[in-house]
Amino acid sequence: MSTEKTRCLIIGSGPAGYTAAIYASRAELNPVLYEGIQPGGQLTITTEVENFPGYPEGIGGFDLMEDLRKQAQRFGADIRSGIATATDLSQSPYKITIDGNKIIETDALIIATGATAKFLGLPDEQKYAGQGVSACATCDGFFYRKKIVAVVGGGDTACEEALYLANLASKVYLVVRKDHLRASQIMQERVFAHPKIEILFKHNTTGLFGENGVEGAHLVKNKGEANEEKIDIVIDGFFLAIGHTPNSEIFKSYLERDEQGYIKTIPGTPKTNIPGVFAAGDVADPYYKQAITAAASGCMAAIETERYLNKNT
Repeated sequence: MSTEKTRCLIIGSGPAGYTAAIYASRAELNPVLYEGIQPGGQLTITTEVENFPGYPEGIGGFDLMEDLRKQAQRFGADIRSGIATATDLSQSPYKITIDGNKIIETDALIIATGATAKFLGLPDEQKYAGQGVSACATCDGFFYRKKIVAVVGGGDTACEEALYLANLASKVYLVVRKDHLRASQIMQERVFAHPKIEILFKHNTTGLFGENGVEGAHLVKNKGEANEEKIDIVIDGFFLAIGHTPNSEIFKSYLERDEQGYIKTIPGTPKTNIPGVFAAGDVADPYYKQAITAAASGCMAAIETERYLNKNT
């Protein structure tokens, strides 16, 4: 297995990884960035981004990521295809295995591997990706003003998404698999009280339909019971709010993580429990999950990396 040495290694792309690469390159750290399993991150499957500063007319998610990638390359970032498959953070230099066949030894590491939205596993979710299916209400809700949407989930996140969308849409269905909500009491009260939200308890989504995008959803009420019933609802958008899985598994032996798997950082910083190892973007953010907050944390990670390297190498 071949070995390569670098001062600064960035794992993952997207707003956090590319922004870290821009700042690290300008600081002449000569960063190497491996893009990971989804080059450009989740935004590459978002059709239109209207809340990222600097694009008053909006921009396609793929185009936004390409702009950030090109900006990082302009300053000299070494951007490569490849996936981190194993890590050894027991001592510096830290060792990251790429694609199972190459080891990168690095003095400082920025982890920007993101988080993957959980889906129901329906083929239609892939079929209508970018055409009515979304896992981020704050990212895509704007496109459903005065339209009908459905949110799947019964926890705090689902209730927050439903309430957010209710301020934009004409009607929001909250599709809940169980006969109760798992959300906090105050969130439940807000959802129950909102005139635009209709809660469909004991409903499971079995599919979506539509010619040029989502036009409705196939549901089953009381699944497996004697009174099981198939129902179709007319909707324009279908939002998943059943959680995210942070892509942090290969770091679990070394880095502190919360119960969901998000990498813990020192509050207000991208610093992890290991000196010289920093986390940025959704892999360390269970709350906001926005492109602009991810980019900001990538900036912070690069600045902290520069300070660390100047002091320790």
